[in-house]
Amino acid sequence: MRLSRFAALTSSLLLAAGAALFGASQATAAADFGYVALGDSYSSGVGAGSYDSASGNCKRTPRAYPALWAAAHSPQTFSFTACSGARTGDVLANQLAPLNSGTDLVSITIGGNDAGFSDVMTTCVLQSEATCVSRVNQAKAYVDSTLPGQLDQVYDAIDSRSPAARVVVLGYPRFYKLNGTCTTGLTEGERAAINGAADHLNAAIAKRAADHGFTFASVAGAFTGHEICSGNAWLHSVNWLNIGESYHPTAAGQSGGYLPVFTNAA
Repeated sequence: MRLSRFAALTSSLLLAAGAALFGASQATAAADFGYVALGDSYSSGVGAGSYDSASGNCKRTPRAYPALWAAAHSPQTFSFTACSGARTGDVLANQLAPLNSGTDLVSITIGGNDAGFSDVMTTCVLQSEATCVSRVNQAKAYVDSTLPGQLDQVYDAIDSRSPAARVVVLGYPRFYKLNGTCTTGLTEGERAAINGAADHLNAAIAKRAADHGFTFASVAGAFTGHEICSGNAWLHSVNWLNIGESYHPTAAGQSGGYLPVFTNAA
C-alpha cells in the first residue's frame, strides 16, 4: 500500500527542523512536495463560484477542494489541471503534463461524463419516469462494459508518469435524499434510480482504483444529510439560469464534503 505522501512531507519537515535545531553540519532539507489535481467539474469546482478567469471554460476555482487543500497545506508545487466537462480522454490529452517522477500526491474525479451523467439528468428532468429509468440503465451498462477500460488507461498513465505518487480517486455523491423535502420535480422512482446509478458508478471506479493500488475516497457519507431534498443541500438542483451548475457541489459541498474526505485520504 502506498504511504501517505503528506505524512512523508510532515516527517521530512520535522527532520529538517530537528537538524537545524541541533546544528547539524549537513542538515537534511525537507523534500519538495508536489501535488497535481486532475479530473472533471467536481474537481475543478463548478458550482462553487468565483471561477478563475484564466481557466476559461474549465471553470477552476479557489473554492474547489484541491485549491482549498493546497492553501491549507502549502505543497512546494501545486498544479491544478482539472477541467469542467472532462472525460477520460480529455485527462489523457490535456491534463497530465505536470505529472513527473517527483510528484507526491495526485487527486482525480473522472468517469461521470464518460457515463453520460449530463444526458441522464437532462432526460430525467424533461421526460417520463420510464424514459429516465431506461436512460439510467443505459448509463449503468456503459459503466459495466466500457468505462473500466477507459479508467485503466488514465490510471496507467498516472502510474507511469508518477510511480511514487499517492493517488486519491474520489467518487461522486448521491444526489437525492429520498422522501425528503422536495414536493415537485422528479418522482421518487427517478430519484432512487439516479442514486442507484451513482452508487453503481462509484463501485466501478473504486474497483479500478484498487486494482491499480490507488486509494478510493467515497464522498457519499460526507454528503448524507446534504443531498438535494434534504433541506440543507450541498448540491445544486436544476438551475435554469445557470444550467451548467446543476447537480454540482456548492462551495459548502466542496469545503464540507470533498475537502475533509480528501484530507483524510491524502
